[in-house]
Amino acid sequence: MPNLGRREPFAPIGPAHDPQSLYRQMKDYLEWLAEKNYSPRSVLTWERYLRYFVTWCDERGLTRPTEITRPILERYQRHLFLKRKANGAPLSATHQAGQTVPVQKWFRWLTRNNRLLYNPAADLDLPRKEERLPKYVPTPGEMERVLGMPNLDTPTGVRDRAILETLYSTGMRRMEVIGLQQREVDYERGTVMIRQGKGRKDRMVPIGERALAWIAKYRDEVRPELALAGDDGTLF
Repeated sequence: MPNLGRREPFAPIGPAHDPQSLYRQMKDYLEWLAEKNYSPRSVLTWERYLRYFVTWCDERGLTRPTEITRPILERYQRHLFLKRKANGAPLSATHQAGQTVPVQKWFRWLTRNNRLLYNPAADLDLPRKEERLPKYVPTPGEMERVLGMPNLDTPTGVRDRAILETLYSTGMRRMEVIGLQQREVDYERGTVMIRQGKGRKDRMVPIGERALAWIAKYRDEVRPELALAGDDGTLF
């Protein structure tokens, strides 16, 4: 299993010596996810949610997947529904579903790999996610003020302006901008190729002329000064 980042190893849960225990079966599933090239960030997130479920089961004397039934999973969903954050607020439906889906997919994997005879999580109803509009959408004038905030008298200011223009023009995610390579910007066609973005999929998105102009300015005037050690082709 790949290194999931700097952190202390999680403690075992329940009878970890038992190869049929929920804990050991969970570890096998996480190793399978890593082998299937799921991102370390995704594997770590799923481990947290699965550990929460396994701990909940262990506190109730449930230590093996064969002991988990549909009513038990529904009790767990009820537990998530009643759970409160530190500020007293309930978990959103989206958060409840996000913690349930890893459990659901884990039990599907257990069944497909003949570790369970039937899947108790099959057709488990998930909380309906709220459909919300953005709380606030900036006006064009407000966005122009944000774009104009970097100090253009400094190299990092020019870089930051190019990054902001790229984000605003393409709708790229923060991590996608961080990983963007120089070769993935097509100035003639006005497109950007995003590699291994959301869902670990490649996609091509359009980018405006103004954003391209700022990228070119940064590339020609600033980047050579900032890319001092081991230039690997990363744009920003």
